[in-house]
Amino acid sequence: MTDYLAAAMAMLGPAQNRYANPAAWDRLHAELDIRMPTDYQTLVDAYAPIQLNGHLYLHHPATERWNLGQDIRDTVLAWSEVSWDDLDPDEDPRLLCGLTELSFGTRNGLWPIAGTDRGETIFLVAEHETAHWLLVEDGEGG
Repeated sequence: MTDYLAAAMAMLGPAQNRYANPAAWDRLHAELDIRMPTDYQTLVDAYAPIQLNGHLYLHHPATERWNLGQDIRDTVLAWSEVSWDDLDPDEDPRLLCGLTELSFGTRNGLWPIAGTDRGETIFLVAEHETAHWLLVEDGEGG
């Protein structure tokens, strides 16, 4: 079985761990009332805040600039204002992720954990907390 965390870190190079701070993660988890996956925390602690490959942004909960908690709150607010009534079945996150309803920043909803300069958003699917599902939205509603 592939160790994807080790593979990603090997590709990115030596970990910097400039802002690694367990207390910052504890505050974020308490504020959001969910826990982020351990592999995600390890990757963020090792490199964030950073823009990878000129596109992918990773924010960190211990920094004021590019703060992960603030980014999550802002993105949840923006996505909560989008109408989801007229989606094709193959683009509906409810069907793709087995969700009974579509919500953002809720205990059983979607949590934005990274994004790109091209508009893509990567969501953690909280409904599947033990399986750590990810959903990637392509920046154009699909």
